[in-house]
Amino acid sequence: MKNLKKSALLAVACFSFFSSKAQNKPLLSFNKLQNYVTEFNRIDTEKVVNFVPNQQTFEFLSKNIPLFECPDPVIEKMYYYRWWTFRKHLKQTPDGFVFTEFITPMNHAGKYNTISSALGHHIYEGRWLRNKDFIDQYVNFWLFIDPKTPKPHLHAFSSWLDDAVYHYYLVNQDKALLQKWMPALDADYRLWETEKQLPTQIYWQFDVRDAMEESISGSRKLKNRRPTINSYMYGNAKALSNMAALLGNDTLKKMYSAKAVQLKKIVQDSLWDDQAAFFKVKYPDGKFCDAREELGFIPWYFNLPDDKAKYAEQWEQLKDDKGFNAPWGITTAERRHPLFRTHGSGHGCEWDGAVWPFATSQTLTGLANLLTNYKNKDGMSAKIFYDELHKYANSMQKRGQPYLGEYQDEKTGEWLKGDNPRSSYYNHSTFCDLVISDLIGLKPRADNVLEVYPLIPQGQWKWFCLDNVLYNGQNISILWDADGSRYHKGKGLHIYANGKEIAKSVDLKHITAKLAAK
Repeated sequence: MKNLKKSALLAVACFSFFSSKAQNKPLLSFNKLQNYVTEFNRIDTEKVVNFVPNQQTFEFLSKNIPLFECPDPVIEKMYYYRWWTFRKHLKQTPDGFVFTEFITPMNHAGKYNTISSALGHHIYEGRWLRNKDFIDQYVNFWLFIDPKTPKPHLHAFSSWLDDAVYHYYLVNQDKALLQKWMPALDADYRLWETEKQLPTQIYWQFDVRDAMEESISGSRKLKNRRPTINSYMYGNAKALSNMAALLGNDTLKKMYSAKAVQLKKIVQDSLWDDQAAFFKVKYPDGKFCDAREELGFIPWYFNLPDDKAKYAEQWEQLKDDKGFNAPWGITTAERRHPLFRTHGSGHGCEWDGAVWPFATSQTLTGLANLLTNYKNKDGMSAKIFYDELHKYANSMQKRGQPYLGEYQDEKTGEWLKGDNPRSSYYNHSTFCDLVISDLIGLKPRADNVLEVYPLIPQGQWKWFCLDNVLYNGQNISILWDADGSRYHKGKGLHIYANGKEIAKSVDLKHITAKLAAK
């Protein structure tokens, strides 16, 4: 009886929202998705079962995720694997749906094994699910349930919650939800100010509370000024200003706009090391950490730095073998530093150089923003973005099988947690969002314009299709067919809304189109 009840609930979760929204027959079949799910289920032991068991995964994903195909088998396979792992973390609780970070119970977790460190990543990734109940209820949990628990956990880690909520809104444009959440988001921002803001208005944080423990610059005692939390709070302030404008609250709009302007200046004036040409951690004594760390790329996640050549110069370190470039991914500290990979021995985590998907997804989002929103790119290109995304996709394997863990050796790809069950299916990063919004380039906006800015190098792919994307209440399909032989829709780039072509281009390039009124 219990299993029948759960199956009924799952069917409702899959179908009710889907059937109420704009629909048209997808361009792509579900066969590829079914084949991938069958393969992933076959190699999985399924020791932990949450809301969607393996046997119901195809049904769930076919009703909830955008379909995708491309000539790069590594990126395509990992796209589906990441959705397959993401649904493993969806839990139904008496307080609504939540997502977990670890598949196993953790001592430092809050209610229902929830942890806030990757909350922003969860929302960015989950915003593309067709059934928005999952993310709606997850945000509700953090804003209204967690604060009532004996020991709230939202502020256990730095967070870009407000920024993620705004970018979630850009996909679904549910203004009623913003109206509901805005007072709690405003109160939460003010709480961060009382907890972590110094008289100089800069924010401080311990590296462990940035979810980046045992870093070269880190401390569990010193109030270090870090690009992480300061960039997050900038992104949050900017998002709150935008949300206030949408809701017609001019007072909050102006207040948070001023906070964002102030934080932008603080980060650039206080955390930019001219000598190293890098955003860095600064100690309470006013000295910079002498190591460049991957967290220095985070300001671009929020488009914080001014569009100046001196800031763009920092990105040269991404491709430097003595900087952050390594065979298996982007390192969390520069490889030339004498303390590289020396801090984590005997500890559960190490952010002193090992490759972390959490940080990789932040850096790749920042790189995509640099390429699409900035004139000064300092040699960065779509080719570099693509190669790094491909490397990221390829790194998610163990013993030749798809695998997502905590962190890796930069030279061998070994997952440094080994076979520890807590590391399996680690829900601590994004990948599908990077494919949808950065590689294919579907850029959510607050207006009624559909914008696509692909970061696929010219000549790299002859074809691709992103299909069945629910965006702003409409079904979107984006396909590229260099010679017209793959999809038989004509040569070039084609954009569809609800089955109707709304834009096309002979070239694979930045394109916009107006969506029909809903």
